[in-house]
Amino acid sequence: MSLRILNPTETGKGILVEYDAGYISPTEEHNATLIRESKGMLDHSKPFEFYAVLQKYNTPNRNGRIYPERILKREAENYKKMIEKGVALSELNHPESSLIDLDRVSHAITEIWWEGPVLMGKLKLLTSPGFHERGIVSTKGDMAANYLRQGVTLGISSRGVGSLKKVGEQNEVQDDFELICFDLVSSPSTPGAYLFSNPNDRDKYEENLEEEKKYKSPENSEFQAKGVDLMRKLTDYLGK
Repeated sequence: MSLRILNPTETGKGILVEYDAGYISPTEEHNATLIRESKGMLDHSKPFEFYAVLQKYNTPNRNGRIYPERILKREAENYKKMIEKGVALSELNHPESSLIDLDRVSHAITEIWWEGPVLMGKLKLLTSPGFHERGIVSTKGDMAANYLRQGVTLGISSRGVGSLKKVGEQNEVQDDFELICFDLVSSPSTPGAYLFSNPNDRDKYEENLEEEKKYKSPENSEFQAKGVDLMRKLTDYLGK
């Protein structure tokens, strides 16, 4: 059976990506701070390593989904085995697939750990010698590094396969969920899931989803879907 990405309001089984293409105000103080702090994050003499909030259990995200503690902890343990084998690869933006495409790989997750309900992680951008030496962009890792160099704030978003069941006002991830990876995106649905260079800076990226509810009306659903499609097309075009 061919699986497709489930929209935020859908239930059933499919590919679950925690990416949000809703409204982002560049003048809002929190967003402006993220943009300012992302500048100067890259030191070309060192590996491009960052920290990020990868997921949170029992916490509603912008897609209206909840990952139960037991399920997310189980999948995190499985993912640690992938890290140990050196195969915890991820892509730049979510594809319409449950498979990892090596042509689209941009980074590797090198560590994960828990801080309360928050799954933290450390990642390394897989850049080419040409980018380090001359700034030539030839891989998805180069592209991600170049975005950061230009002051773009990147987020991170989980990708997995599983079912959703309506529980109250939220869609709850079911026991058949399988975590695949953590892709880089422009706007993550998990609160605070942005890249930062200092592991002590996580609190700076915490967000209040209640402040964003006014942007999440049903009238905006078509706009959000177009935003996701536009981001995919732009990434594919720049990667050619």
